[in-house]
Amino acid sequence: MKTLGKYFALLLLILSVPARAALDIVITEGVDTARPIAVLPFAWQGTGPAPAQIADVVMSDLTRSGTFKTLEPMGLPQQGISTLAQFDAKDWAGVGAEALVMGSVKPYGADKYLVHFELVDLVKAHMQVAQGKTDNSALQMDSRDTVISAAQFRQYGHRISDVVYEKLTGIRGAFLTRIAYVVVDHTKKNPYQLMIADYDGHNEQMLLSSPEPLMSPAWSPNGRELAYVSFENQKAEIFIQDIYNQQRRKVTSYPGINGAPSFSPDGKKLAVTLSKDGQPEIYVVDIATGALQRITNHYAIDTEPSWFPDGKSLLFTSERGGRPQIYKVDLRTGKITRMTFDGEWNMGGSITPDGRNMVFVNRTNGKFNIAKMDLQNRFMQVLTSTRLDESPSVAPNGTMVIYGTTYGDRQVLAAVSMDGRFKARLPAGQGEVKSPAWSPFL
Repeated sequence: MKTLGKYFALLLLILSVPARAALDIVITEGVDTARPIAVLPFAWQGTGPAPAQIADVVMSDLTRSGTFKTLEPMGLPQQGISTLAQFDAKDWAGVGAEALVMGSVKPYGADKYLVHFELVDLVKAHMQVAQGKTDNSALQMDSRDTVISAAQFRQYGHRISDVVYEKLTGIRGAFLTRIAYVVVDHTKKNPYQLMIADYDGHNEQMLLSSPEPLMSPAWSPNGRELAYVSFENQKAEIFIQDIYNQQRRKVTSYPGINGAPSFSPDGKKLAVTLSKDGQPEIYVVDIATGALQRITNHYAIDTEPSWFPDGKSLLFTSERGGRPQIYKVDLRTGKITRMTFDGEWNMGGSITPDGRNMVFVNRTNGKFNIAKMDLQNRFMQVLTSTRLDESPSVAPNGTMVIYGTTYGDRQVLAAVSMDGRFKARLPAGQGEVKSPAWSPFL
């Protein structure tokens, strides 16, 4: 029971939360292994100052992806060009980058701007120079023209980054996604705040503030709603809230634990942890009707359910083997399979969108780190090297993991690439932040 108490105390700690006003991404590892790419400032073709510089957003996105390293813009040739008609491959022969992003912005009516951008294959350009050829049309990897408003500059910068990322990697970009998290700032009357923001911490919005803890935000598959746990009414309850119209509804309010909500892939059900019948067990709730289906029935603690992408199975954390480990339950047959064996504890598992890997918290030698396991060969790789990492959430394209960790004496968010090479920290300006959840594609 002593181990159970420590485990449950840790779960409550993991589910509590922290704060500030705009997350700032600080890259800590992995730049040297990234692929070089050039991004020229977009040419402003209007009078007066430009409303914004889209290239800055694109550069930040590509760098923060961990896949690319943007070259210093002032060191690039042909400053001011925006089309392939102006591009001279000979001038770029000494630039060690695999692609170039360039473009232009010009007024297009009241509060409207025409944004043009092109993606140029510099590898092919270098080959043309070596062969004495000139064919700029063969260098174009993508070209687009879009009319936007002044308020959409940052959003469209993310869109350009998505296009560039997918063209160069074959993987869909996730720069237009958002994150949800809980902030705790005890200097405020309502210290607990449920927040959402762009993936990079910009455009932060508070959905809810409370004098009592808010925990475990989880996105719906359509990206419109969040499920979360609230103690506003002096007990644990699970709510679903629409992030656009702010309307919310109570899903469960049973005696005891109501925790760890997870939307099914079709958005029609929630997997939850309830202790209404004694020990914490896994249940599935039909959101429309409230009907409950009990999934587990064991004397040990069962918690932290999450869905397989096909919706046919759940992962969950259980002490039924003596210590917290991750198990899989087939929802059709009820068959339960133990998934983890390495290390002392394993918990908080989720399956990557492609169904190939499981991401979770691993405890080895007293350290809690984010790990992944290949579901085919069962090889486990520890991705982080800090001491108390928790609450991992995978990007919808499966390339990055955002998680909670401790930096100094504060709770902050951090990110790590799926190969473990790239790491970044998202410290808060004020308070503490934890329990991150990465949105689906929007």
